[in-house]
Amino acid sequence: MNLAAVDLSIVWPALIAGLLVTATHVPLGIQVLSRGIVFIDLAIAQIAGLGVIGADWVGFDPHGWAVQVSALSAALGGALLLTWTDKHWPEVQEASIGVIFILAASGALMLLASNPRGGEHLKDLLIGQILWVNPGRLPIEALVYATILFIWFAFGERIGRIGFYGLFACAVTVSVQLVGLYLVFTTLIVPALATRRFQRRRITACYLLGAAGYALGLALSILSDLPPGPLIVWTIVALAIVVFACGPRVAAAEH
Repeated sequence: MNLAAVDLSIVWPALIAGLLVTATHVPLGIQVLSRGIVFIDLAIAQIAGLGVIGADWVGFDPHGWAVQVSALSAALGGALLLTWTDKHWPEVQEASIGVIFILAASGALMLLASNPRGGEHLKDLLIGQILWVNPGRLPIEALVYATILFIWFAFGERIGRIGFYGLFACAVTVSVQLVGLYLVFTTLIVPALATRRFQRRRITACYLLGAAGYALGLALSILSDLPPGPLIVWTIVALAIVVFACGPRVAAAEH
């Protein structure tokens, strides 16, 4: 496919969505990696997805505010539960996250069992439909992300355990509906993992890696006609390997 012949009205919203997700998930991802709770985003994203599927199951408009409220309420509920387990059972927090994830995933499958389009809904939740992002919603989502970033950079760890989990839940709720669960996890963890040895400008390197991964992945998807979500995942991981291999040899102190 010729890049010049591609309808840019489809491509640019997808790229902006990827950049917005990257902007928010990079600082949160560094924090998640330092806390050793790598799979928290999978659990909370799956819970948010369960909220979306549940709202659809009871008949709410798929693009209405009721679905957003359902997804956010589910994610915040999951975040509060993980806050509780982190406080009382910190030594098994990763195991708790895994159990919550599998419960949410199984619940979603049960709700989709009687839906003739259940397989399509599940696919959208996992790999997303980044090329079909609604441009009209991007300003609202950008405002949500900007608020999350302001709170994080202004207050950092002073927001406490509950604040962190709540902020994380809000970010993931928006992101999983924009780009899907696989890209949410990849954007959160892979740049932070690739730059874990960086002692200077780590966050800048993460942002550049994420942005390059989305841009190159979308371009390769257009050229190859392969689905953009999985291809962006592979592109980000490939770039991360290069960054890690070419980066510092001494690990940075976690903070």
